[in-house]
Amino acid sequence: MTLLRMLSLVRLALVPLAFAQLLGKRSYFPAGYEAAAWAALAFQLALALALFSLVGRSLLGRWRGRRRTLALAGLAADVAVTIALLFVYSFEPGQPLRALLFLVVLEAAFVLGERGGVTVALIAVPILAGAEAWRSTQFGYEVQVESVVVRAGVALVLGLVVGRLVRLQAEQEALALSRAEEAERLRDQLGRRVDHLEATNRCARALGSSLELDAAFAGFIAELQALVPFHRAAILLVDGDDARVMATSGVAADCHLPRGSSMAVEGSVLERLIERSETVHREDFSEPSYPEEHGLLELGLRTRVLAPLQLGARSIGALVLARREPRSFRPEEVELMTLLGRLVASAVQNIRTYDAKRESVEELRRLSALRADFVSLVSHELRAPMAAVIGSARTLQARWEELLPEQRNAFLGLIGDETSRLAVLVGDVLDTSRIEAGTFPYTFDSVDLGALLREAIGAVQIGQEEVAVRMEIAGPLPAVWGDRDRLRQLVDNLISNALKFSRRGAEVTVGAYGRDRLVEVRICDEGPGIPLDQQTLIFEKFGRASSGEVAKPGSGLGLFISRSFAEAHGGSLEVESAPGEGATFTLKLPVAA
Repeated sequence: MTLLRMLSLVRLALVPLAFAQLLGKRSYFPAGYEAAAWAALAFQLALALALFSLVGRSLLGRWRGRRRTLALAGLAADVAVTIALLFVYSFEPGQPLRALLFLVVLEAAFVLGERGGVTVALIAVPILAGAEAWRSTQFGYEVQVESVVVRAGVALVLGLVVGRLVRLQAEQEALALSRAEEAERLRDQLGRRVDHLEATNRCARALGSSLELDAAFAGFIAELQALVPFHRAAILLVDGDDARVMATSGVAADCHLPRGSSMAVEGSVLERLIERSETVHREDFSEPSYPEEHGLLELGLRTRVLAPLQLGARSIGALVLARREPRSFRPEEVELMTLLGRLVASAVQNIRTYDAKRESVEELRRLSALRADFVSLVSHELRAPMAAVIGSARTLQARWEELLPEQRNAFLGLIGDETSRLAVLVGDVLDTSRIEAGTFPYTFDSVDLGALLREAIGAVQIGQEEVAVRMEIAGPLPAVWGDRDRLRQLVDNLISNALKFSRRGAEVTVGAYGRDRLVEVRICDEGPGIPLDQQTLIFEKFGRASSGEVAKPGSGLGLFISRSFAEAHGGSLEVESAPGEGATFTLKLPVAA
């Protein structure tokens, strides 16, 4: 029951008491005072009934918002009735009805607090004084100043104390309501967070259910689509200055930034995400602010959320969701994406670590197979010349006297050739070991590369006649800074490699020219060519291309050594080739300062 309702009932209850008071005093009323008493009673009844009716309407909601007005009206009515009763019954000795003023002060304190209680108490002071003066004038009673002062003081204290208590009670009630609302809000928030955690855990479990990226991402997307609907999703991993698309799904997943493609981090929204390690919500990029958003606009997408894949304090990438409708991501979905980014990061890192280890294992297996092939190859390469050397030496030893001088020279020449072949093979193995250990010695000086090329070509032209070697040098070449012996070994390797794979009657072209502070040497042959998937293999240790023809002799170390020499001189060695179209090796060396 509200305070207004209770006050209205109290007013009605006081009407019978006032009626009883009137009947009990009929024989004591001075002339004219009984009629005034009946008028005051009628006025009291009318006000009580009117206020009771209005309060009832307020409780039913018809006058909602006007309750303060009703309280003030009731207070004013009670003050008026109290004043009327004080003067009507002023003929009584002691005038007990003056205590009604305390009730009015209490009512004001309850309704208006401290200010209302003190205000009505102050209003009561002139009323009490006036009533006392009226009694003295009309009935000859002695004026009791101390009585007026005491009652006024009691009214002030009563209004102040009760008003303060009412204010404190209201503050406590407001605080309790505020805490209840806060508790309700926190309960709802906790419930949402629990739901989010359960949903994100399902997504994380789906992503971690397999170490195969395709299977893991398919399960993750199925859970994520039910949790946060999207039109396009992607997982990006930052690798240096680029971001690689690890997985993608949805609109144009196979043609626009598909899995395995890369994009530059600088200038993109990823740069902001990585720097601040915070979720980026692009509510509407109809007017693009980042380069990658132009392509997304062409796909009909208008909004996206990028949550960082957070590992500790480091962001390794982003989980990206996009939709067609602008501003369609709700705040709780953005919050959920942030949480998902943290959970997904661990699973993605595990998959990436697994892939790296698997690639390492495969690389170790490949190297092991290459080493096995090398051992077999070296055994074969050693066996043939050693057999020739041993056979020739024993023949010379056993039949020296019987052999003609020409035959002896032929055997000695064979021994020399095969010994040189062995020396080259052993030298390549030793060079490879020193290159890998970082202990290969270089002696740098200014080198005339044109003269070096002429020497190398001249030696080849004298040593064989089956393949023509043509030289094309455009004018004098600038000097390069390098080790002349190693550069000669590099050029000899490339030319001998071209001769080895050229058929009889073919031609090898050696061209050289200076360009942009570089000297470029191109060695072109007319051999069987090198398949694209083997053009990296030939520069690795023991790597040999399979051209489909009879295997050529060699250790598979020459091109590895040649590229190592080129890089040690600050240059590069590359190949361009296609099956059946020969091969072109390009050596680039910086000119001397």
